[in-house]
Amino acid sequence: MLLEIKNATYTYPAFEGENPVPAVDRVSLCVNDGDFVAILGSNGSGKSTLAKLMNGIFLPAKGSVKVAGMDTADDAHINDIRRKAGLVFQNPDNQIVSTIVEEDCAFGPENLGIPPAEIRQRVDEALKAVGLYEYRKREPHKLSGGQKQRLAIAGMLAMRPRLLILDEPTAMLDPQGRREVLRTLAELRRQHGIAIIMITHYMNEAALADRVVVMEGGRITLDGTPREVFARREKIERAGLSLPICAEISLELAPLGFPFCITPEEIHIAVENHREFAEKIDNIVDRFVQKSGNFISSDEITLTAENLTHTYTQNSAEGVHAIRGIDLDVRQGECLGIIGHTGSGKSTLIQHFNALLEPTQGRILLDGQDINDSKKSRWSSRFAVGLCFQYPENQLFAETVRQDIAFGPHNQGIKETEKLVENAAKLVGLDLKLLEKSPFDLSGGEKRRAALAGVIAMKPRILVLDEPAAGLDPRGKLHLRETIRQYRRETGGTVIIVSHAMEEIASLCDRVLVLDHGKRAILGTCAEVFAQGDKLADLGLELPDWLGLKVRNDFV
Repeated sequence: MLLEIKNATYTYPAFEGENPVPAVDRVSLCVNDGDFVAILGSNGSGKSTLAKLMNGIFLPAKGSVKVAGMDTADDAHINDIRRKAGLVFQNPDNQIVSTIVEEDCAFGPENLGIPPAEIRQRVDEALKAVGLYEYRKREPHKLSGGQKQRLAIAGMLAMRPRLLILDEPTAMLDPQGRREVLRTLAELRRQHGIAIIMITHYMNEAALADRVVVMEGGRITLDGTPREVFARREKIERAGLSLPICAEISLELAPLGFPFCITPEEIHIAVENHREFAEKIDNIVDRFVQKSGNFISSDEITLTAENLTHTYTQNSAEGVHAIRGIDLDVRQGECLGIIGHTGSGKSTLIQHFNALLEPTQGRILLDGQDINDSKKSRWSSRFAVGLCFQYPENQLFAETVRQDIAFGPHNQGIKETEKLVENAAKLVGLDLKLLEKSPFDLSGGEKRRAALAGVIAMKPRILVLDEPAAGLDPRGKLHLRETIRQYRRETGGTVIIVSHAMEEIASLCDRVLVLDHGKRAILGTCAEVFAQGDKLADLGLELPDWLGLKVRNDFV
């Protein structure tokens, strides 16, 4: 037995005046060499805590955790345990330690005492596996969020553990990056018999596993093959999760005799054998299409990028051209989506919109005025354009969540902020009981909600969201979408969304900007952009899951 968890319980210290509630409650789980287990659950269900129990970062208060027969509570074995069970954290910044990409990847093998020649081979193989080999001499802080995630995975792959535990490993990756990681994991299992435990909110990824475990309230409520688990629709939805789109379609057509499918391949095979269902599937997909496109924005231009160019370390021989000559007009009241492969310049672009970054060339105009003209214009742009970062930890800092959300309004000179804070918290679905807690005691999804509430409380005219749904469970993603729609209805404000989730872009955005290596590649409505499936594939992107299931290959 590679991993054996018996009745493990772990409880975080209770907030003042509250009774402690176990984050992991009497969990038992066994994993063998070569297994591929997906762990699902809503935010706060105990998934990340369980992952930290698996390699001894946390020790159970009750029960036991053993890796290859070694008890994690035995200090004498802890190094061997972590050699055999490698954990990739939810936030890659938490495990990047070196100043050069290849050195960071080599850090683990060096500490294991691997011979230098073999370290070189392992590092090269790991970086190639995640698509970072050409960046091996780059400094990690110059990587995009998705590239950092790839580096964290590569560093763990280079150690060649027997058990690889991944906490939301693909949340910040583009579709091509997600496919590469999944292919790499499959190859590791095939060649080395490595067991994979992957925590994910992507139901389609879970459908590829041998086994799916569902957690709810710190306990395991479902455990079986993907087909067995996703057939339990009622239990899945009660846990705050959703079914893969293929399972949704299958269940809707089941009364007509359509077989239960959980992957697109199975859907296509079923349609080949039962052509009478082709039109019915297209009609179901059309319902998703009809939800795409939202508000009709005005023709008024609120934000403009003119020949926008940014080069990091401009005077260095290793200068990085992040964005190059981008022209863009953003309309008042619209929702603009920005998509592109990892490292295409998305986050760099939006950080110019409120003067967090200053252009190397070109300019940003807000209502026709250059926001970098003066200190005053830069300052005022940061109240007009609210930015929620890719990693919410980067903008949470106060002692309590309440103080954090109130910080922006206080800087605007607003004295009575209590109602403002609570309204923002309610809008993003943040439990008011959490307002008195430290923001650093929140789960990943709760941190994202708190960061978004802090931006919304400032009532910006333009709301910019960088990967807003990353780390959110399906229920949280649906709530986020409704939050954005409600924000637009109530304020008439403009929203700009950077995302790797094509379903999110298609369901929320009026227009889509596609970036490729820092350049504008495509700009148009959702219908116009997603009609170019082949070009998107060449750019490392893909169509929304439901659109890829259409038998007729059209978007409108």
